[in-house]
Amino acid sequence: MKLPQRLHRQFPFRILFLALIAVFSTLPVFGGNTTQQLTCAPCSLPFGAVAVGQTQTQVVVLANTGQTSVTVSAINLRGADFGLPNLTLPLTVGAGQSVALQVSFSPTASGLTQGGATITSDASNSDLELRIRGTGAKGDGVVANPSSVSFGSVLVGQSSTLPVVLTNTRSAQVTLSALKTTGNGFAVSGPTLPLILNGGQSVTFNLTFTPQSAVTTSGSVLVSGATLNIPLSGIGTQTTSGQLSISPSLVSFGDVAVGTTVTQPITMSATGSSVTVSSDASSDSQFVLNGASLPFTISAGQSVAFNIAFTPKNSGTTSGSLTFISNASDAKLVESLTGNGTIQQHSVTLSWNQGTDVAGYNVYRSTSANGTYASRPQHDLHRRHRCIWRHVFLRSHGVEFERPGECALDAARGGNNPLTVRLPQAVWSNVLTPRSCGGKCVTSEL
Repeated sequence: MKLPQRLHRQFPFRILFLALIAVFSTLPVFGGNTTQQLTCAPCSLPFGAVAVGQTQTQVVVLANTGQTSVTVSAINLRGADFGLPNLTLPLTVGAGQSVALQVSFSPTASGLTQGGATITSDASNSDLELRIRGTGAKGDGVVANPSSVSFGSVLVGQSSTLPVVLTNTRSAQVTLSALKTTGNGFAVSGPTLPLILNGGQSVTFNLTFTPQSAVTTSGSVLVSGATLNIPLSGIGTQTTSGQLSISPSLVSFGDVAVGTTVTQPITMSATGSSVTVSSDASSDSQFVLNGASLPFTISAGQSVAFNIAFTPKNSGTTSGSLTFISNASDAKLVESLTGNGTIQQHSVTLSWNQGTDVAGYNVYRSTSANGTYASRPQHDLHRRHRCIWRHVFLRSHGVEFERPGECALDAARGGNNPLTVRLPQAVWSNVLTPRSCGGKCVTSEL
């Protein structure tokens, strides 16, 4: 019996279809959702144009996103002009950690060079591919110093700036037409371009790195007109800043004699992490930090004691502050200060028995022990008031009072009518106590 022609033609296609399904079901499924334990950033590394005979270096970050450590056992590099300087194998990357891998390009001829590297490890993705390319170019004689710039670790959100000097090593002029940066967080500033560099002339540009996240970043500065590429690298860090505190928050010195110095202790403490105090500034020169050598570092959980000195120059209350600059989360910490300058006073008391023939007493003041005494002439007082005077002698605290002449005062007699002289604010020239002048004797003014 002959089968229908239609069935005879479709039978092989059904068998082929079922066979294909069986084959594909045994193949591994590839998709975009596959997670790689070991990653690279970037995985495609362009060097741009590099002068023949020069070497440029860039950074590739290998990151372990898994929960276990990864050991890189081998790196198979392709391309004779590419290199891996400072590489030591095996290389271990801790869980959640990353390492920087340096890749260099040293073109030996003009033109495009392409290569790559296969990174072999015990990660879930055992082979990681890195693509590398660069162009060798005929140099224009402009070199950079340094030839590559590494910013090291920089706190996220903060900036670090480093200079780079471009020098024309040839005798002919070179025109720098533009500077372009690649890589996140890098910027360049300096003289306005285009700029002509004569033979032997140099120009300085500033490169700035401002990381936006806690990762290692690589980039470059492309110098148009000079066939120059300057590699850049930097690491963004997210470090918890320490806290700095001072005790007490207010230092009161109380009464301090003018011209003398009194100190009070303060205690600085660091918490969270170590804190470096770099400088201090006083709002008033009468207050100074005593016994501290800046800068100094206080370890986390530790305290350091210092003294603040107060030397009043004038009488009266003085308020001020000391401001401390540090790398703590609060970069400026202010300590409030107050003190009262005083002038010391001395007093003596004179007493005597009043004689019937005494009209008054003179007290003379001088600024030295044997100095000149300021007072009215004695004979003038006698002539004007027709009184008999007795003169009192006193020497105290560098001030001398003299009793010359007749009618010596006998202090041993004790007596009444005390006379008090206050020093130094009271300046007495004559103190008169009228007794026998019919009320016409006077007391001289201060």
